[in-house]
Amino acid sequence: MTGVVLTALAVRVVMFDFQSADYIVHLKRWYDYIYHHGGFSAIADGFGSHGFSDYNAPYLYLMAALTHLPIGALTGIKLISVAFDLLLAFFSYRIVKLRHPDSWQPFVAGAVVLFLPTVAMNSALWGQSDSIYTAFALGGVYFLIRDRPWWACAFFGLALAFKLQAVFILPLLLVLALLKRLPWRTLTAVPAVYLALDMPALLLGASPERLLTVYSRQTETYQQLTLNAPSLYQWVTPGAYADVLRTSGILLTGVVVIALTAAIVVKRVEPTPLRIVLMATTSAILLPFLLPSMHERYFYLADVLTVIAAFYLPRRLWSIPIAVQTSSFLAYLPFLGVSLVRGDVVPLEFKLLAALMALALAAVLWAAFAEFRKGDAVQSARIRSA
Repeated sequence: MTGVVLTALAVRVVMFDFQSADYIVHLKRWYDYIYHHGGFSAIADGFGSHGFSDYNAPYLYLMAALTHLPIGALTGIKLISVAFDLLLAFFSYRIVKLRHPDSWQPFVAGAVVLFLPTVAMNSALWGQSDSIYTAFALGGVYFLIRDRPWWACAFFGLALAFKLQAVFILPLLLVLALLKRLPWRTLTAVPAVYLALDMPALLLGASPERLLTVYSRQTETYQQLTLNAPSLYQWVTPGAYADVLRTSGILLTGVVVIALTAAIVVKRVEPTPLRIVLMATTSAILLPFLLPSMHERYFYLADVLTVIAAFYLPRRLWSIPIAVQTSSFLAYLPFLGVSLVRGDVVPLEFKLLAALMALALAAVLWAAFAEFRKGDAVQSARIRSA
């Protein structure tokens, strides 16, 4: 396993010199501001009327710590995300180990996640931090399967504190609470951890109103129906009705989530480890597929969870992580400007990528439906034999 980790790190180091537009326009500017304004004390300025950042405070803590180390901004920012790549692979290993305790499969699952193109590119090439919230979200799934609800909700709180995209998996908590697998009181750990991580910024002088509304402001930043995300909106031409379509998309997502939740709860589905993984995976694909204004990298959580789901149900789902990874990876390329053919980015038909993601979603939904029906069949057989 040590050799696998060292190889994964070597692959990432090769990409460290690349400077993405997000790094140049946002991350480097945030780092420079913190560096030149006193390190941690500068974090409060991120949430003033002219705040220098649109991220929540916990990521800025990591960036402030980085300014006190003898390491360059580009390398340091990428190393933060790479460190969470390792945690991401660790929780993938642990979750699969719960399914296959005496097998080589957990090691393979961790290695596959570590070498996923979108995982490696997101941190080492792009300099993005999606591995942070995803690692904590996987920790939450792990503790849900272990029936450790307080730990699970605390990890989901950590995930949400770093990125709003953690909401893609939060419907799982609602389902498990309604099924009485998760005590309602443990859900308080999610906002408690979130607020606890914001507290240092408040003590440093950050505006409470600006700090606590950082995510609501993020949702107003982009008005496009899709930002290269392989989602439903690749087939929609907004015209003059973009605002109506955005609102309709949010409402549609809410209706679908409520309908699926109600169907599971009414059936009184027993939340086995396999079903928890299937519900988490479905949620991680479904929400960014239906919600408007999604970026291409918002399927990151789905990239990882589909790998885990494939190890839980290989006969049905072995091809799903391939489909999701292909769709996500190709969606990355236009933004990153990665050259594949004669110095030009290969032209992509995003409708095809969206279709591939839709097929993956349908396959996971069908697998979940079949698994839930299997439980119904067993229960019916027991009733008939009684």
